[in-house]
Amino acid sequence: MIVALESSCDETAVAVFDPSRGLVGEWVHSQIVLHGRHGGVVPDLATREHLRNFAPLLARARELPEWAAVDTIAVTHGPGLAACLAIGTAAGKALSVARGWPLLGVNHLRGHAWSPFIAVHAEAPAAFETKLAGLLPHLGLIVSGGNTLLFSIDEARRIRVLSTTRDDAAGEALDKGAKLLGLGYPGGPLIEKLAATGKCDAFDFPRGIGPRSDLDFSFSGLKTSLRYLIEKMSIEEVQARMPDLCASYQQAVIDALSRKMRVAIEQGGALRYRSLGLSGGVSNNKTLRAALGTLAKHKRLPLLAAQPQHTGDNAGMIAFAAWIDCAGCDASGLDLKIAPSMELAVA
Repeated sequence: MIVALESSCDETAVAVFDPSRGLVGEWVHSQIVLHGRHGGVVPDLATREHLRNFAPLLARARELPEWAAVDTIAVTHGPGLAACLAIGTAAGKALSVARGWPLLGVNHLRGHAWSPFIAVHAEAPAAFETKLAGLLPHLGLIVSGGNTLLFSIDEARRIRVLSTTRDDAAGEALDKGAKLLGLGYPGGPLIEKLAATGKCDAFDFPRGIGPRSDLDFSFSGLKTSLRYLIEKMSIEEVQARMPDLCASYQQAVIDALSRKMRVAIEQGGALRYRSLGLSGGVSNNKTLRAALGTLAKHKRLPLLAAQPQHTGDNAGMIAFAAWIDCAGCDASGLDLKIAPSMELAVA
């Protein structure tokens, strides 16, 4: 039985995971409203909020009957904001000392990588190992504000990075685009909402796709293209065409993501992927999910998309990763150190 703590950025989260049943409790304190006033995450404010909220969230976890059976602590120790990670690891170490439980450091990105499998486990925990064997090798896409990358998981559960972004992540590009349009923070959901009534082909934005053999992403040119376009338009015209601008800009991001994933499938060769995965904060975008769903159907592969509650920063995926991905955890206990620049795996 695992209790997990997550504080890599601006969400304070706690979860309790029972391998025989799944997640039995999850709690998240979001700071979106607070940071929205400043147009983005303010590290000092985020750290303060983590200090305030871990104690009450853990108090709720202790009310669970399953708490008595907890025997392991998992905590995110990277990547993320250094001060925020430090609060989580300090809380984990305090619990470890107080209860005598072993402490595991979990890679936040590996939590995202495995998050689509949480629902698979929840459907039939006793049959999970058999189901998992039928879904590997797996091709996954993590799309968030800070990361955009393609990776594979082979039959031995080894994770290999296939591509990353050369500049902005997809979520970052959406947030910056929203800022250019004067929409506020967080920008991705605001663009998605306005795009619902716009035409995705109204403006021709660059896709940053590059040579077919190149799987890396690039979104900085897209952001620059939007800025140049807006400079040529009047304020009134921008406001009148806002839905079309949002829809076209969002579609450029989605086209780049789906194109690269399609090429990665075709380049899989001997791996012969048996499933596709989608995770990370931006994976909650319905248009993106639909596009990858269409791709998966065309390739006759199941698409495992993380559940909405497990797309953003959450402790549920940290607990699950601590259980399914022991080889990827740091078992140094009280000597655990934070790693703000930690990567998913060796490329």
